[in-house]
Amino acid sequence: MRRHRLRRTDVDTREAPTSAHQARAAALERTYQRATAMRTARSAGERSRLSTPPPASPGTQPPLAVQAWNRLAFGPAPGDLAAFDGLGPDDDVRLTALVDQQLDPGSISDTACDAKIAASGYTTLNKSLSQLWADHVVADVEWSDRIRPLVETIFVTLLRGVHSRRQLFEVLADFWHNHFSIYGWGFYEAPTWVHYDRDVIRANALGNFRTLLEAVAKSTPMLIYLDNYLSSDDGPNENYARELMELHALGDENYYGTIPRSQVPVDGNGLQVGFVDEDVFAVTRALTGWSLDADPWWDLETGNGGYYYRHDWHDTGEKNVLGQILPAGQAPEKDGLDVLDILASHPGTAKFVCRKLCRRLIGDFPPETVVDAAAQTFLANTAASDQIARVVRTILLSSEFRSSWAAKIKRPFDIIVSSLRAANADLPFIEDHPESESLDWRFYQTGHYSFAWHPPNGYPDFAEAWVSSGPRVMTWRLTNWLVDYNWTDDEYRIDLRAETPAGVRSANALVDYWLDRVLGRTISDSDRTRIVEFMAQGHNPDLDLPLDTDDDVQSRLQSMVGLLFMSPEFQWR
Repeated sequence: MRRHRLRRTDVDTREAPTSAHQARAAALERTYQRATAMRTARSAGERSRLSTPPPASPGTQPPLAVQAWNRLAFGPAPGDLAAFDGLGPDDDVRLTALVDQQLDPGSISDTACDAKIAASGYTTLNKSLSQLWADHVVADVEWSDRIRPLVETIFVTLLRGVHSRRQLFEVLADFWHNHFSIYGWGFYEAPTWVHYDRDVIRANALGNFRTLLEAVAKSTPMLIYLDNYLSSDDGPNENYARELMELHALGDENYYGTIPRSQVPVDGNGLQVGFVDEDVFAVTRALTGWSLDADPWWDLETGNGGYYYRHDWHDTGEKNVLGQILPAGQAPEKDGLDVLDILASHPGTAKFVCRKLCRRLIGDFPPETVVDAAAQTFLANTAASDQIARVVRTILLSSEFRSSWAAKIKRPFDIIVSSLRAANADLPFIEDHPESESLDWRFYQTGHYSFAWHPPNGYPDFAEAWVSSGPRVMTWRLTNWLVDYNWTDDEYRIDLRAETPAGVRSANALVDYWLDRVLGRTISDSDRTRIVEFMAQGHNPDLDLPLDTDDDVQSRLQSMVGLLFMSPEFQWR
């Protein structure tokens, strides 16, 4: 893919220096530059978002089926709304049934999606981490081959978003990728991206948070992205330790800055409620020696690329983490494992992680009532293998989930996938295909391209980040492209005439059919009238239009549906 080859300058080549001294100097310089970038990314403006009012409500709540499929999924595909209505005698029963079904993805047959993946000819998705390292790192292949695991993961993520029936699982995989965000285009991160997506994020998306936290900590992309693979007792690197506390676990809402640890408040159980820089450095020391099976200083392109603990690099002294003492001389790895235990069971972590889940599934500013309820579930199930699933169930079955429509908007990725699902589209998502290349490039221009956020805080999940002219216009251009004519293949990319039932031909009928299919509800009379007038072009709106024989009528239909994809009503969640 030409763009990916040309973006070679975006990556850190990490060429081996000529001496250990130079190597350490280079590592420290990278640490400084990256830390500076991270601090800049967390600007005062971003921290002030909690004081920003939510977007205005559109008024009437849509049917619960519409709310559910736009929040626990990427939007309904044909038949999904009707299937919801068949899940029980009332909305309470139906929502519970849908949530329980989606929280058990293994019970959902996904053979059609699996067949599309198999037919796409991906070559890296089933490779083990050691195979990825050997084939795409150690082998020193061409750039296009080196990054293929990342590129194929980007395409298969789109494919699954559109076609998988395990929609909640896909939504949560997207959530955890943002929560544990890594810039995927790194020189060593890109070749191992299949491992991170499959073995770390997806393997734990509905499981136990403590297990997920450790899997992330030991994953090759995270070890390299935040430089913990270089952290040792004589050269501690706090990049990962700080992000572990500030972004992955306790969150910056529980950060007390540079004050002494003794001044941090404690809760009713005597537990330190937040962290300070002393804690960050203690965690840094606890995680020294968590490295890679490769030569970190001289030749990283060796070994199998997996996690490797170096006890001779570990700081074995006593450590104080959030007021809890880790004694000196503990067994190998135990300091780091204890840190993960402390963080994963901390009430601050429960609130921070649950607030983000509520923000994703309910609204930009979720009520504290549902955040507290989710946090209680989180803390009551810290040892449960399905802890995350239980938390998500608490959120999705809450009254707040059902009463806050339009408290959130879709981001560009969501709009793209929702549009394709509503239209029942079957576009190719494969490398080196002209249509895939064109879609990929337009996707990149929206500013929400998968796994391409540079700082470790993940893509913003607030409306204000996506309603500006840049991402909005580029997303509109992409949705317009989806319904446009493909002159190369002499056909529409999405043939909406073929998707329209034979008995639906008048302007009124066409508008009502596609309003229901795309939005699942009605719109204002004035907006509907304008759309009908556009389709009728001065003719009686109840007379059948020659959709099957007149190219101009089909062109209007394509434009009309494209307009619905751009409408505010389609972007509300």
